[in-house]
Amino acid sequence: MRRRPPSIEGLAASTLQLPPGPWTTALDCLCERFPAVTRQQWLERMARGRVVDGDGRWLTPETPFQLGREIHYYREVPDEPPIPFLEVVLHSDADLLVADKPHFLPVTPVGAHVHETLLGRLIRQTGNHALAPLHRIDRETAGLVLFSANPDTRAQYQALFRERRISKHYEAIAPPLPDVQFPCTRSSRMVAGEPFFRMHEVEGPANSETRIAVIERGDRHWRYALAPITGRKHQLRVHMAALGAPIDNDRLYPSLQYRAAGDYLAPLQLLAKDLSFIDPVSGVERVFRSRFTLPA
Repeated sequence: MRRRPPSIEGLAASTLQLPPGPWTTALDCLCERFPAVTRQQWLERMARGRVVDGDGRWLTPETPFQLGREIHYYREVPDEPPIPFLEVVLHSDADLLVADKPHFLPVTPVGAHVHETLLGRLIRQTGNHALAPLHRIDRETAGLVLFSANPDTRAQYQALFRERRISKHYEAIAPPLPDVQFPCTRSSRMVAGEPFFRMHEVEGPANSETRIAVIERGDRHWRYALAPITGRKHQLRVHMAALGAPIDNDRLYPSLQYRAAGDYLAPLQLLAKDLSFIDPVSGVERVFRSRFTLPA
C-alpha cells in the first residue's frame, strides 16, 4: 500500500504525477514543469532524499521518465524570513487542536512561505505529523483555526463544516455605514476574478451569504460582527467592500494595493473571534474565543 512520505520539520510533501512529454528523465520533467527551481536545486534536493517516488524510493538524476509516475518533493525557499508573531494553542486533546493565529502567518504553505506557517509550527511544537487544518483563514486574518489531530476522527470534524453545524463569528473594523439598516444579510454570487487570487461578485444565483451587525459606532470607524453562513474565499472582505465599507487595511478590496515583503505595519482589521459547536466525538459543547483584539 502506497503512503505519502512523512512531513519534514512540519512540511508535508507536494505531489506531481508525471504528465505526457518528451523527457528522458524525471529530472528533465521537473525542471521544465517548475522553471522557478533551478536544475542545481533539484540535484541538491535529490542528493538529500527530498524527491521520492510513490514507493518512497529516492529519485536520482538518472531516474527514467515514466508517464503517470507519482513524484513527491519538498518545497524549499532559500533564506525564508521568520514571521515575527506568535500563535497560541488554546486547546489540545487526542482529536482536536485549536490555535489562535496572528496576522500575517499563513495556515499552510503558500508562495514564499514554506516553513513559516501555522501548520508547520504546530507540527514542530507537538511532534504530531497527522495534524491537518479543518478549515482555512487568510494569511492576513488573525484568529481561531481548528486542526484535526487524529485521522481516525477527522471526518467527523470535517462534517461540522460541510453540514454547517459550527457557528463562526468574526470582528472587523471598517468605515461607518449610516444608511444601512443593521443587522443585515449580504448574499451574492462570487467567482474568481482578475488577478486569479481575487474574488468578485457577478449576476446570478447567490452562492455566498454573510450576516452583519454593528458592535460599536465611532466617528471614523465602526466595529462589525460578521457571521459567514457560507465559506467562500475572501467572502467577508468582498461583502464588506461591496457594501461600501472595505475592512481597514485591506490590500485586495476594493482595489489592489502593494505591500512590500516584511511590511507588518498595517494588519488587516479582521479577526476570527468565536467558534462554537457540539463536539462530534465527545458530545460536549465547545466554545472557543480568540485572545487577540482589534484596536478601537
